[in-house]
Amino acid sequence: MSIIDLRSDTMTRPTPQMREAMANAVVGDDIYGEDPTVTELETRAAEIMGKESAMYIPSGTMGNLVALLVHGKPGDIALMDKECHIYVYEQGGVAAFAGLTPGLWESENGCPSPDFVQSYVGRNTRAYPPMGLVCLENTHNRRGGTVIPPDQIKAVHEVTLEAGVPLHMDGARIFNAAIALGVSVKEIADQVDTVQFCLSKGLGAPVGSILAGSERFIVEARRVRRRLGGAMRQSGVIAAAGLIALTEMPARLRDDHANARLLVERLSELDALELEPDKAPTNIVVVRTDNLSVGAEEVAELLKEKGVLVTLYGPQMIRFVTHHDVSREQVQSAAEITLGVLKSLVA
Repeated sequence: MSIIDLRSDTMTRPTPQMREAMANAVVGDDIYGEDPTVTELETRAAEIMGKESAMYIPSGTMGNLVALLVHGKPGDIALMDKECHIYVYEQGGVAAFAGLTPGLWESENGCPSPDFVQSYVGRNTRAYPPMGLVCLENTHNRRGGTVIPPDQIKAVHEVTLEAGVPLHMDGARIFNAAIALGVSVKEIADQVDTVQFCLSKGLGAPVGSILAGSERFIVEARRVRRRLGGAMRQSGVIAAAGLIALTEMPARLRDDHANARLLVERLSELDALELEPDKAPTNIVVVRTDNLSVGAEEVAELLKEKGVLVTLYGPQMIRFVTHHDVSREQVQSAAEITLGVLKSLVA
């Protein structure tokens, strides 16, 4: 039985071009600033994001944590969506390491209203913790790969700028957001002070993320990265794959979005799922199992038995993610298998 792995776009494997680049990479000790491949990757990433500087980092989680540590002080408030990756999936680093107090909001696409942010900014700090930073996620993972358009981010940024509060974006899939919105990643990144994005998801690199911001921010971020054990040596070997990911892979994300749209259109034929194809703008499809006779865990197991791997997202939620290593034909097959399984489970 062949396996169709739709658990995550982190399942991508390096392309032949990436493997060749890794084998031939020119390297040096990055701690000394002497790895030319890492330097090239960081320079190119900063240019693409429209930021003064950038830093290569082992993971998106570490990139977000570094931003939290640089921007905030223990006891400060870090405003974020209640379903965001930083709050749900990063092992409580916001509190355990940064000592920050999460201030949570609820929204459809992960973006708060400017009024909500202002309500925290203007609080009496003799009674309440001061604001440390605001965090956005674009695309938003647990909200189904939803996107935040630049004008909506700008409205929040105007509030944070006036208050002198940093605005950080977990842009793990920012290239997906840009494709969906029909804008450049720079147009999105222009509206935030710092941004983290992953090379190891839809862009297909085997490992690594980028943290970008001002020169001053990145100088401090390098110190914090080393404190966390994230400094690397001859990391040009993996940065070489990151360069290919950054320059050659973004355009093909359209294929992933089209495949996700195909999947959700097929699954929407089952009314019990209450899916809306227009609300699947990127490569993530979240399916609720409330109207089925079993919960999400059993659905995931039944699909696994049929060769379709999905992620369990909660008692009544499963997630499908399209990516480079799953063809359109495989997505079509996964849709047919999933429909067959779910039709038998309609309560």
